[in-house]
Amino acid sequence: MAEACVFCAIARGDAPAEIVYEDDGTVAFMDRAPLVPGHVLVIPRVHVRALWDLDQPTGAALMRTTVRVAAAVNRAMRPGGMNLFHSTGAAAGQSVFHVHVHVVPRNRGDRFRPPIVADRQGDSALAATASRIRSAFADG
Repeated sequence: MAEACVFCAIARGDAPAEIVYEDDGTVAFMDRAPLVPGHVLVIPRVHVRALWDLDQPTGAALMRTTVRVAAAVNRAMRPGGMNLFHSTGAAAGQSVFHVHVHVVPRNRGDRFRPPIVADRQGDSALAATASRIRSAFADG
């Protein structure tokens, strides 16, 4: 699987990419279809398909690099704000099945519109959902 993954190929240096940062555990490179100028992707070097498959050290390294890249993008692009996002699974919009975080500098009037739709729930529905999630911690 990792042999056919374009992000693994980038991490190995076998596929072209505009790399902006790399270390032993992570690589950050320009998105080839940026939502806005300065859009960077941050990946772990190891192939991990889904967010919940990340081990603690790899996840921590991914987040450390993401924060570092976001700070560099902020200094370089001087945006009015910043979005970080990740998608796991086709239903969430994941198109490359290698965990990655998008660092997206934002300015008023830019073209990017995140698909956020608020669905306010009553207190009892929130409590029931919270209970299901708390129970899942015991399962894993």
